[in-house]
Amino acid sequence: MDLTDEQFKFELEHLPVRLLHFLAKGRIHRHFRLGKRRLIQFFLSLPEEQLRTIKQDLHRIVKADQDKKELRKSLQDFRKKSHLPSHLPPDRTHSARRQEEEKAFSSLTLENILEGIGIPEPTTFLPDPWQTEAVEHLAHSDVIVSAPTGSGKTYVAIEAIKQAMAANQTVIYTSPLKALSNTKFMEFSQIFGSEQVGILTGDRRDNPHAPLLIMTTEILRNLLYDAASGEIDLRLHTLGLVILDESQYLADPERGVVWEETIILCPGQTKLLLLSASIGNPQELSQWLASIRPLSCRLIRHTKRSVPLRGLYLHPSGPLVPLFQSQDIAQGKDFAFHPETKRFMNEYEARYFGRR
Repeated sequence: MDLTDEQFKFELEHLPVRLLHFLAKGRIHRHFRLGKRRLIQFFLSLPEEQLRTIKQDLHRIVKADQDKKELRKSLQDFRKKSHLPSHLPPDRTHSARRQEEEKAFSSLTLENILEGIGIPEPTTFLPDPWQTEAVEHLAHSDVIVSAPTGSGKTYVAIEAIKQAMAANQTVIYTSPLKALSNTKFMEFSQIFGSEQVGILTGDRRDNPHAPLLIMTTEILRNLLYDAASGEIDLRLHTLGLVILDESQYLADPERGVVWEETIILCPGQTKLLLLSASIGNPQELSQWLASIRPLSCRLIRHTKRSVPLRGLYLHPSGPLVPLFQSQDIAQGKDFAFHPETKRFMNEYEARYFGRR
């Protein structure tokens, strides 16, 4: 389909967001996180060869939409000629049931969503069985912990660090971001003492010979590279534990190779603790670790969310309403938008994109 840039942009602007995401699938990384305007900007910035293919797909989508409209018009004309009503009456049972459901879901208010937010009452801390199991297995194997955010993965890391330091071993804790590394440096300094904790990032180097070192994953990978090339760093001789936080970055198309190389180059005597709330295939990852390392690998999975996950929708004009029909978001469940959210979305589409 031979379209000018202006025509192509016009056609994209008049496509529903779901069709834009359909076009972006396999072409734009993490397209599902982008809004309509950003998606269009990405499309227009793609190379001409890719644009040619996208324009062809766009032509098929537009053609299918036109065919549907023509079929709908033909059906309406047929009904008029046959003296049939233009719209067949809906299934009353289904319609009544739907109205009852929407009425029930509409009772979910902003107050319901915000209910329970605050500082909980202090209680005696007792580790969950999965936390205790993870720490115990680190004594003789690698461990992958896959648990929701707020479930207590940091407790496992802290106990594992205590266990390694008690055995006079060096510990390295890595994160994908400098900001997160700085946060962990302050947190662990309060727990273990500032003299026991150091940090190495691209622009910071404090107490580099401490028994517990915080760094980005890239820094550790570079240290392991130096060791492999013969420039041995003495810290690696006593390295007993490496903690890879946010290990779902293994799946990142750009940075995942850093995590892979870090795991492959880690010394054989070093235990690995991988932490993540969103690993999609932890069983496969566990099998891979066991196949390339001299140690066995134990997968610890915990699926119960300790902190409820709830969704809100903020309309550009200011109103804040529940996003879904249910109060809490459960992992792996299908979701339906709250009626108030659907109304706001439809109004927004109609106002800015001429859709009804």
